Amino acid sequence: MRIHKEGYRIIFNSFLSITVIVALFFIFTNSLTVRSIAGTIGVLVFILIVRFFREPHREPLNEDDSVSSPADGTIVEVKPVYEGEFLKAECIQVSVFMSVFNVHVNWFPVKGFVEYYKYHPGKYLVAMHPKSSEKNERTTVVINNQGTRILIRQIAGLIARRIVCYAKEGSPVSQGDQVGFIKFGSRVDIFLPLDARVQVTKGQKVKGNRTIIAKLPLSL
Repeated sequence: MRIHKEGYRIIFNSFLSITVIVALFFIFTNSLTVRSIAGTIGVLVFILIVRFFREPHREPLNEDDSVSSPADGTIVEVKPVYEGEFLKAECIQVSVFMSVFNVHVNWFPVKGFVEYYKYHPGKYLVAMHPKSSEKNERTTVVINNQGTRILIRQIAGLIARRIVCYAKEGSPVSQGDQVGFIKFGSRVDIFLPLDARVQVTKGQKVKGNRTIIAKLPLSL
């Protein structure tokens, strides 16, 4: 288990801040109880922050007809929708909600090349809000996989206010490459063609780069 590069600065700054705060308790109080509580809380908070930025090693599926989950979390939506930003077509939307306790790395669900990328500034509604995918800060990435387009959308939330995306238009990508990182949770939506065979259900727990979200009819 490694620490993701996006966490280096935050972890360092958090360590300094927590150390200073705990030190002040030790300086200005002689109560062993207060000192113990302050020290314990400081250690626990620091451990939680470090856990936010853990980066597990995940072997990619490397299956051309499989769409792997782009994130760890819980499936909160599986529904037909009209995607109007780029695809301009009816699609199947699958949404993965990432809590603050999930791994926050995001992965490319298929191989191909990045056909489209766009960053959208926006609000910070709760990620479960039905309008969060349209109103919140977000990124949109379209991967062209042998003519089949898969759209993924990183969405910021109430707590998650920093999206990092590594996608560059025209760049080739492999299934399991990192697409980015959402600091402190939120949501990732994936838009699939209507002929995709969805393999997950609402409420299901999924693992990024491991759980198969859908099967594509590439070989048919």
